[in-house]
Amino acid sequence: MSLRLFDQALFADLLRQAALSPRRRAHHNLHAMDEPCHRLVVGMCEDSYVPPHRHLDPHKAESLLVLQGRLGLLTFDERGQVLLRRELSQAAGCVGVDLAPGHYHALVALGGDCLFFECKAGPFAPLGEGERPAWAPLEGAADADRYRAWMRAQFD
Repeated sequence: MSLRLFDQALFADLLRQAALSPRRRAHHNLHAMDEPCHRLVVGMCEDSYVPPHRHLDPHKAESLLVLQGRLGLLTFDERGQVLLRRELSQAAGCVGVDLAPGHYHALVALGGDCLFFECKAGPFAPLGEGERPAWAPLEGAADADRYRAWMRAQFD
């Protein structure tokens, strides 16, 4: 039996890796890439941009559970209007979410770096046609920082 602990050493290492990453986040995979269930711990810096996206594959529900810090969850309609804004944290009384496939969503760190557990069906597939909305900038785009700041401001 293989055992992997989610301890402070793992958390500190992930946040260190995230701080060095151009994307400002790092993944610790608990799965092999060909496994049917992908499980990972994600370290995310406060200035990381996770653009709105959706998973159209009917088997790609996504579950998130905050382990440390505060994470902002936004869901959007087809035109980019915010449908839901919810803080996920111990302090907010809601630490996670299970997202059904097909819904645009985005994440933003609130008030510092955070760590969360993510689970969804494998194998990994890059986002495809119709999974990135035209109304939000791509990661790395010139206006990505401005859009991330707007997402963060939804929780002020």
